[in-house]
Amino acid sequence: MGLKKLAANVNDYNERLESGKASKIKPRHVEKVLQKLRSKSTELEAEIAKATSPEKKARLEGKLGIAQTHIKRAEWLLKELS
Repeated sequence: MGLKKLAANVNDYNERLESGKASKIKPRHVEKVLQKLRSKSTELEAEIAKATSPEKKARLEGKLGIAQTHIKRAEWLLKELS
């Protein structure tokens, strides 16, 4: 999901929030998720360093890329909520 699609999802969320169909996302909720994502990213980096087979290393690097993408999105969302 690119930032344009993420922005569209945030707009959809805002519409649901205004109509009473969603509860408000608080910055501390995003910060909590961001902390978990950063921790997972650190764990994956350590696992990559220990990985012996190229297949496992490639799989872990894929997971790390996804985690880093989610971190960027969470940081963007945190800025939007502030």
